Amino acid sequence: MSYDVITIGGGFSGLVTACRAAELGLKAAVLEARNEDRYPCSSRYSTGVCNVMGLAILAAPDVLYQALIDGSGGAANPELARAIADNGKRTIEWLTGEGARFVTRALQKDAPGQKVLAPPRRLSAGLDWEGRGGDVLMRRLEQNLGNRGGVLMRGTRVVELIVENGACAGVVAEQDGRRSKIAARAVVIADGGFAANPQMVAQWITARADCVLARVGPGAHGDGIRMAEAAGAAIGGFGAFYGHVHHRDAMTNPRLWPYPHLDAVAEVAVLIGPDGRRFTDEGQGGVCQANAIARLADPLSTFLIMDDAMWQAEPKLTTTVAANPAMVAAEGKLVSAPDLDTLAAHIGVPPAALAETVRAHNAAVANKDFARLAVPRSVEKHRPLAFSVPPFHAVPLCAGITGTMGGIVIDANAQARTRDGDALPGLYAVGTPVAGLEGGPRAGYVGGLSKAFILGLLAAEHMAKVATTAP
Repeated sequence: MSYDVITIGGGFSGLVTACRAAELGLKAAVLEARNEDRYPCSSRYSTGVCNVMGLAILAAPDVLYQALIDGSGGAANPELARAIADNGKRTIEWLTGEGARFVTRALQKDAPGQKVLAPPRRLSAGLDWEGRGGDVLMRRLEQNLGNRGGVLMRGTRVVELIVENGACAGVVAEQDGRRSKIAARAVVIADGGFAANPQMVAQWITARADCVLARVGPGAHGDGIRMAEAAGAAIGGFGAFYGHVHHRDAMTNPRLWPYPHLDAVAEVAVLIGPDGRRFTDEGQGGVCQANAIARLADPLSTFLIMDDAMWQAEPKLTTTVAANPAMVAAEGKLVSAPDLDTLAAHIGVPPAALAETVRAHNAAVANKDFARLAVPRSVEKHRPLAFSVPPFHAVPLCAGITGTMGGIVIDANAQARTRDGDALPGLYAVGTPVAGLEGGPRAGYVGGLSKAFILGLLAAEHMAKVATTAP
């Protein structure tokens, strides 16, 4: 077998790249390890929000560029950030031409006009993907690929990249227990990062990989990153992840993920460790909170503490699935008590420490002085509320990882770079398994769909350009 383009992974990254490549006249194949007709993956699970660092993908390119630089704490590659910022609008237009449908929603107070794949999810607890936007668009892209002469090979896992004369020239793939070589002028790593690989999570994120929730499809094993490194590609940018704060029981109860998560109420309340004291700046938001939880010696030792007013307000605070009442309905335990001492006894933390934590929090709210807290709290994004209305509540927590950050170093054409900084001919990476766009001190998150869609187009177009200029 021989193709112009092979994409490893059949999620949005792989399908968009292959569809655009086929549209430009290249012979394209998508190799997907799963066998199912509608194979499970994070693209199919997606809520369908197309944003860039929390902003609408159709925002002005200069605004998006600055958000990428600021959100990553300056860690983003400026050329790569520019490519993402400049190509959002035409990417949405291209997707619409492929049959994608969108609704426009204000999912954040400071970011109106978000494009969301239609039909949107029902905002219910647990997985809700069948017939929703991600599932519908994946099937449409598969159909479009076939209409253009491309193929989607299910049950085909790539185990090695073929490198000849310093260029990627194809793959070794395993299907039904048999291995075969498939030649290609270009190979695209599009297999969704490594959130489902405990060994890589332990290496790059937290030593206690067994204590974090893999909030992803089952195929995110990081094969592409490992194979690219073995082929000579540079990798980096690890350490942070995109995720959410979840009920601890989500580790064993699938009804409690991917929704509801507890970000919205945690942003106005407090998170404590086993010593009854705060350990992170809740005002930075749920992604930073999840990262802080995962970095603890015991990521399953934390609690969300709130009063009844906060809990009753939670449905108005969240933009996704309200944890009140969905969490309890899905059998996630809410620990309640008439006073803080009793609550501390129920959850096994020192009563005096919990009381002091709440007292200091309330004093900071009253005095509008959050810098003097033992762990200073920011208020630019999320302003905390005071504890005043019993009963008081606690929720045992875990960190849920949706998308890993870091991976293969690429340029603005999504082409992989070597450890010496040169282009690695024939090898590209798109979507989650790329470096150079996110992370930094606040775990700045670009947006999984934006990385998949935009980088997929750029990779395909560069491959087509190389094909037309090759001798």
